[in-house]
Formats: sequence, structure tokens, C-alpha cells
Amino acid sequence: MTTPAAPDDASLKTANGLLLVISGPSGVGKTTITHAVERSFASAVFSVSYTTRPITPQDREGVDYFFISEASFDEKIAAGAFLEHAGVFGKRYGTPRTWVEEQLSDGRLVILEIDVQGAINVKKAMAEAFCLFVLPPSEEELLRRLRARGREDETTIQRRFGAAQHEIAVAKSCGVYDRFLVNSILPGTVKEAIDVVGGELARRGMPRG
Repeated sequence: MTTPAAPDDASLKTANGLLLVISGPSGVGKTTITHAVERSFASAVFSVSYTTRPITPQDREGVDYFFISEASFDEKIAAGAFLEHAGVFGKRYGTPRTWVEEQLSDGRLVILEIDVQGAINVKKAMAEAFCLFVLPPSEEELLRRLRARGREDETTIQRRFGAAQHEIAVAKSCGVYDRFLVNSILPGTVKEAIDVVGGELARRGMPRG
């Protein structure tokens, strides 16, 4: 369950920046899309979350996540340090509040890659956030992609698939997402995402650079 982190939502202002939330189920390609969007706008910065999950050989501290203990995570919650935080498959993830606010105050495009419940709570705290959700072309294709990754056993894959079905249903019904993108062919979806974000920046009178 994701929890909004701070008591004083009135202090959460997007200032001159844009807070962009990108969500989607495991295996849908959202991370590739997220980083492509980040590279396309000079003002873009990616918000690195804190997590209690163990670091892997593929992870880069401070780039993929900030890896902290359960005790440190609890301390940050108590201090109101998270914009939102969530528990996913027994591990916890949190978005750093102060860093996000500082970047927005500087007029940056701040990108969060978080789950649906996180997006719901971010939208409550920052109503001006712009939210995108990446959909698979079909449930069958999503299951195929999860298997093709070759990272997990079938039991874990089925658990992720069930969670993905639930996440998609909530995303469609919660009213938080401004746009839904169907990732049928990745390069086309990347271009669509960049065009959508560029259009939103223009609508708000923000430079692309």
C-alpha cells in the first residue's frame, strides 16, 4: 500500500517546473520509455527513489535507487522525507520530497517512475502533476514479455502478471492519468511519449530545453 508522506500538502507546489509521473506494469517497457523521455529534454531530471530491497550487481547506487535499511526507511517516514512511499512484493520504495520540490522550483521537468498507488498519492499532493500510464497491447503479450525477460520462475511471473492486471484496472478507473499509451512497437511509443510531454510543456508555456 502506498502512503502519501507529509502532513502539509499546501506546501507542495510545482512552481515553474513540471512533475511527470510515468507508470505501467512490469514488462510493459516503461523504464525504456522513461529514460528516452529524460534524454529528450534538457531540463529533465529523473527522481531516484529510496528502497529497502537488496542491491544487485546490475544496480548503481544513486542512479537506479538509494539503497537503505528498513530502520532508515522508517526514520525517513517519521521525518516526512517522502512525497509518497509504497510496499511492493515485501520491499519498500519512497520518493524524496525535498529534492523533488527543489527541482520543480528551479523549473525542471521532474520524472517519477512509480506505481499506480504512488501516482494517486502524488496527484493528491501535487494536483498539477502530469501522469502517463503505459499499457501493453494485450494481456497475452504482457505475459509473453514477462516470460521473455528470463529473470524469474513461472510462479513469480504469474504473481507479477496478476499484479499487472490489477494495476491496469486501477489505473483505468482512478481518474489520475492524463494519457494512456499502448506500447505495441517500442520506438513508436517512445516518440509518442516524447511528443505528449513536449506538448504538455508547450501548453504550460515551458521551454523544451
